[in-house]
Amino acid sequence: MINRRFGTRLTACVLPLLAMSPIAAHAEQNPCIGNSVGVTGPAAFGGQAAKMGAEIAIEKINAAGGVLGKPLRFVQYDDAGAPPRGVDNTRRIALADKCVAILGGYHSTVAVAQAEPVNKIGIPYVGIMAANTKAIENGASPNYMFRVSAKDKWVARFLVEQAVKASKSGKVALLYENTGWGNGAVPDVKAAMQAAGKELVALETFNWNDQDMSPQVMRARDAGADVVLFWALDREGNQILRSMDKVGYKPTIIGAWGIAGNLGELAGPLANGVQVIQTYTFMGEMDPKKKALWDKISAKYGMKDPSEIKMGSGVGNAYDAVYILKAAIEKAGAYDWAKVREALYEVNHTGIVADYQPAFDKTDPERQDAILPKYYKLTAWQDGKLLPIEQTPYGKAP
Repeated sequence: MINRRFGTRLTACVLPLLAMSPIAAHAEQNPCIGNSVGVTGPAAFGGQAAKMGAEIAIEKINAAGGVLGKPLRFVQYDDAGAPPRGVDNTRRIALADKCVAILGGYHSTVAVAQAEPVNKIGIPYVGIMAANTKAIENGASPNYMFRVSAKDKWVARFLVEQAVKASKSGKVALLYENTGWGNGAVPDVKAAMQAAGKELVALETFNWNDQDMSPQVMRARDAGADVVLFWALDREGNQILRSMDKVGYKPTIIGAWGIAGNLGELAGPLANGVQVIQTYTFMGEMDPKKKALWDKISAKYGMKDPSEIKMGSGVGNAYDAVYILKAAIEKAGAYDWAKVREALYEVNHTGIVADYQPAFDKTDPERQDAILPKYYKLTAWQDGKLLPIEQTPYGKAP
């Protein structure tokens, strides 16, 4: 946990630096990568997953000689899903630790808040989980916000495509959390529905920690929706499923990956058949790359079964993000923020999640995101495990 008094003093001392242009603040930085993720709180499994992937990658890189002849150091801070802490962590990583880059975590509200200090300071940020579109497409020029993760604009198109295929009535509803992540997804989903020639028949929101979603699910049911899209975390997803069960409503459910952590544990059999987008999963058959990564995770963290990894996408994304940063530092030939940012557009890397050719494209504002929709995967909850959908009864053609 960050000492509040230290955080306050640091914030005060860096205000003059924040007023400087990014170029003026650049200098040779330290060979370290900072990581601001929530490793405590109800969604701590997401932060832990990202931390695991980054740690394993850095250990492998250092075992092979490091980067530019120096070992990489990993600097970890907990933001607990709180935007002010994420902002303080950003400043601390950049201006006290002087790391060459910062990785971003699970919560979109934190990522959106980090965009301003990241761009004012001029430190490359690579998000590895938070999917809010505007966290990366923020209008800054130059833009130091990059992402190796899903993006809600693309996720919405992917999920709407799945929903339209699954719906027999053509009626789709959206239930979304009243946060920056949920509210940010609404225009993306509406645009995707419009592109499909349809409109949502119900649009319902809820707050964190709400216990009864009966009014919302009844309105979706009464509107005739036979498919419901979820933009929710596991905790609230569980309450929605229980409310649906209470009112006898059993639509097909397809969700963004906020319900990819422990929904099966919380909701039990009610979660069976709930479909979730992922970028990576350790479940099912493993190719040699995935098996090698799993073996390292198992040995380092004492895990016995891949199902113990909550949010496998976080592990895979973080692992690839570190290797992309390694390649950018090598292309830049220096631990320098501006040079590394420019080099990120030149990186081609075959990762475990995707084949990044290139990772980012300077000519396309949408391509500060590295994982293209063609790499998205659909999984489904079955008996407490989130499996590739083709390995469940729900992946079979009707």
